[in-house]
Formats: sequence, structure tokens, C-alpha cells
Amino acid sequence: MKDIATIRKMIERLSILNTRNMYLNDFFHTWKKTDDEIAATFAVADIFRALRENNISSKVFDSGLGISIFRDNSTRTRFSFASACNMLGLEVQDLDEKTSQIAHGETVRETSNMVSFMADVIGIRDDMYIGKGHTYMKEVAAAVQEGYDDGVLEQRPTLVNLQCDIDHPTQSMADLLHVIHEFGGVENLKGKKVAMTWAYSPSYGKPLSVPQGIIGLFTRFGMDVVLAHPEGYNVMGDIEDVAKKNAMLSGGSYARVNSMAEAFKDADIVYPKSWAPFAVMQERTDLVGQGKFDDLKDLEKRCLLNNAKFKDWECTEELMATTKAGKALYMHCLPADITQVNCTQGECAASVFDRYRIPLYKEASYKPYIIAAMIFLSKFRDPNKKLTELLDAGQKRIK
Repeated sequence: MKDIATIRKMIERLSILNTRNMYLNDFFHTWKKTDDEIAATFAVADIFRALRENNISSKVFDSGLGISIFRDNSTRTRFSFASACNMLGLEVQDLDEKTSQIAHGETVRETSNMVSFMADVIGIRDDMYIGKGHTYMKEVAAAVQEGYDDGVLEQRPTLVNLQCDIDHPTQSMADLLHVIHEFGGVENLKGKKVAMTWAYSPSYGKPLSVPQGIIGLFTRFGMDVVLAHPEGYNVMGDIEDVAKKNAMLSGGSYARVNSMAEAFKDADIVYPKSWAPFAVMQERTDLVGQGKFDDLKDLEKRCLLNNAKFKDWECTEELMATTKAGKALYMHCLPADITQVNCTQGECAASVFDRYRIPLYKEASYKPYIIAAMIFLSKFRDPNKKLTELLDAGQKRIK
């Protein structure tokens, strides 16, 4: 646990980072943020964690709402968003589209304003349809900006991407903060090999945003990132271009291979995770848009049959033994498909998962602090001053 003097030094180091453009701004994709803004998000997340460990309140709001809109199922991200809002002093209200007037044709512009009268942040997960999730988030952001400009809203709520069809920034940043701590500092990441690999799952249609988020962020830190998947399981080409550019600028590397074994060889970090091919996700989006819901069953059947060709894409003890000294850090966004535990055959062998269970839970534990940092940096022009005020006040969280 970090003491008060250490927390003060952490706040002082934050002062050299330029966060001006984060103020009153949204958080959509990691690659749209500067190096300073990414570093500041990590720094504030660590400071919030240290404050909590020292029983110091981090409430910076006396009242207000955090609106959550989940268009896909969630456990970790849903509770992480609620935890982050509560940590800052906001109450969470979930928008259930099935029980709201959205079901009766209410427009995005109207809904966005109606839920935002006393909202300071809106968190959205919309990850299942290509070209839809990020577009919806931009529509909400534009609507609340218009409401603020027109004087309808006293404040313009920040929008945080809790996973869209393109990126999952709260996940990839929580993952990387976990890696930073596991390897003893960001300065130790350069040259580390990361295997972001597809893995077999008995389900269909998992989003692309996790692998895209990982290759789009980890390549910024001089790491050697390898994306591995069977032929045809491509991610978005634009995001691979981002990864290539990041690797070139950071002195790392980015490569794509069609072999899990090649990716695992001498890897420092492995991230075996199933996803649907980009072409499949696009086809599903088109079918839904055309109202061809019966055709979705045929698409699912074809996809599951194709997945079944690659059941050997599993994170096994044998593959783990080929990693750096046989001790690579195993990572997953959870829930994982664990062979002979929650499925007959899946992404990971039960023995591997069980051995890494505690590190996996620690990996997930960074997400509430990352989300809180994103919200905080969008609300305070001078984050150092506000954090110093919290530390000096020393208000006890548990009284």
C-alpha cells in the first residue's frame, strides 16, 4: 500500500502531463488520445486506488447521475462503471430501452436530452453491429452537446465508451495497467512480446473490439505485438493500420500470423480470446438492417461449423510451456470459455485458467479505477489541484 507521501509524489508527476483537451471531452478510442492523455489516465487510476487503500474519500461530486446504457450483456463493465461513478459521488441510473419510451419510437436526440438533465456522465456499451455502436455513441454525444448549447442542459455530460464495435478502451487500458504493474513499470514493457490470439469458442458472434483494442493500445509502448487467427478471422483493416503506425512510432513491432503456436513462442504475454470474423459481423449487421432475422439462424449455423474446424486453437499447458521461460502472463477480458468447466471445449484449458485465476481477477480490478479516471479528467481543468484537495482534506471513506 502506498503512503500519503508517495501519493503526493504521484500527483506531482501528473502535473507534467498535458490533459487540457480531456476537459469537457469524451473518451471514444484510445488511439484518438495523446500519449500524455493515456499516461494521465493510468496515473489518475493509480492515485484513486491509492486513496481508497488509505481510506480517503475520492468523492468530487455532491450529487449527479451517471447514466448507463448497455445494449449488450455485461457483468464486469457494468459493475465497474457503477463503482467508478459511486467512487466519485455520482448515483447510477441504468436506461432500460425496453421499458423506456425508446420502445415507442423516441428519437436518440430526445432520449439523450431527457436522461441528461442532471447527468455528468453517460456510459454506453453497443458492440454487436459493425458501423452501429460507435455511430450511436457519436449521435448521443452530438445530442447532448446541442442540448447544452441550447441551454436545455446546465452541463454537458461526458460520454465514455464502455465498448463499441471498434474499441473497448476501458478494457484495454485496464489490461495494460495490469501489465504495467506486473512488469514493474511502463519502462519495462519495451521489447515484450504480446500474443493476441483467436481461440476456439462454442459460441458465435463475439465482438471484435477486444482484440482491436489490444493491438491498438499495446503497440504504443514499444512492445512486439502479434495478432494470430485462423485464415478468414480478420479484424478491421483500419485498426491494423493503427497498430502498424503505433509500432513504428514506439520502436516496437506488429505482425499477423495464422498460427497460435507461432504467436505463443517466447511470448511474455498471451491473450487467447475468441471473436467473430469481420466479414461475419458485417453480414450479421446487414441481415439485421434488412429485417432478415430468419437468415441469422443460418448464419449462426455456418459460423459454428466453421469455428469447429479450429478446436485445436486452445490455450493449453503445452502451448504455455513454449512461452518465455514457460511463464507468460495469461490474460483474458472474462468470462472465458474454459474446457470441461463451462463448456466441453473452449478457449483455455482448465488447469491454465485456474493457475492464473488470481492474476485474472486482479486484471479486472483495474477497470473501475480506469473508468473513474476517464470521468475525472473530463470534469476538471486542473486535475492536480483537485487531487491535492482530496488528499489534504483526508476525508475518511469509512468513518
